[in-house]
Amino acid sequence: MIDTPIFLDTDRPDVPDTVVPRGVVPFHLRHAPVRGRMVQLGPLAEALLSRRTLDDAAMRLGGEALALVAALSATLKFQGSFSLQIKGDGPVSTLVTDSSDSGALRLYIKADTEGGAGLPADTSAGALLGAGYLAFTVDPGGDTERSQGIVEITGDSLAEMAMHYFETSEQHACWIRLFCDRTDAGWRAGALVLERIAAGGGVEDVVLTADGQDAWDTAVTLAETVTRDEILDDALDGTILLNRLFGTLDLAIGQPRALAYGCRCSRARLAGLLETFPEEDLDHMAVNDQIIMTCEFCNVDFRFPRDRIMPERDPS
Repeated sequence: MIDTPIFLDTDRPDVPDTVVPRGVVPFHLRHAPVRGRMVQLGPLAEALLSRRTLDDAAMRLGGEALALVAALSATLKFQGSFSLQIKGDGPVSTLVTDSSDSGALRLYIKADTEGGAGLPADTSAGALLGAGYLAFTVDPGGDTERSQGIVEITGDSLAEMAMHYFETSEQHACWIRLFCDRTDAGWRAGALVLERIAAGGGVEDVVLTADGQDAWDTAVTLAETVTRDEILDDALDGTILLNRLFGTLDLAIGQPRALAYGCRCSRARLAGLLETFPEEDLDHMAVNDQIIMTCEFCNVDFRFPRDRIMPERDPS
């Protein structure tokens, strides 16, 4: 039997095939300048976070970041990816999470927190990240230019950092709560996000019948009653929870969006990258006649026999 050429080999180590059909539930209030998203990652949080061996504080931060990106990407009409990147000088020095237009999520965290090493007494997001910046990026792919917004890290929680971004870059009010914790069923994460919109704001059936500020304040007051246990409960559908919170405010619920485990690495792509290296570098990378490349998102190793990696030759 002839082996599949490496550049055609799309096999990869087993990774979770996890899909949450109603991961994001969009909604708006018909008589208030409010639209929002409810996010419940369910078992997807466990599938993504359990690939790592970090302290619980760093894992919670990663879960909150996943929920935030799932919520924000659901409002965009695009093909490509939406990402959050955070760089700081704290124990968690890099955090990257993104979502494809189909709701495929992935996460990377670079941290010195395993077993509590390097953790400050204060394990808030602000203390874990330290000074630095966060960036939101929309990448439509192809030849279309990316759009990006960058702000300094400001606030103790990731939710506060994101709200600061909206206040300074988007210049409209946004209320965000993020949740992540280890439960009896494993890691769970979720979010509730409200945005204040102009009258209509792209939502056809919004007709303001009261003062906009009062209506916004009422929605925020009700949103603040949501609890960790409600958001992280696998048995509590987001639609039911939204009706509990906003059922008295002429709530309109949109089409739920699925979320999935979505690392996009592949053997063929990595093989193509290896073939750009010169012979000497490939020999140096090989250990026991194998080259091992680790995907930083899904944290799995891809092994390539050294004798099957042939650098591209200059035709001249």
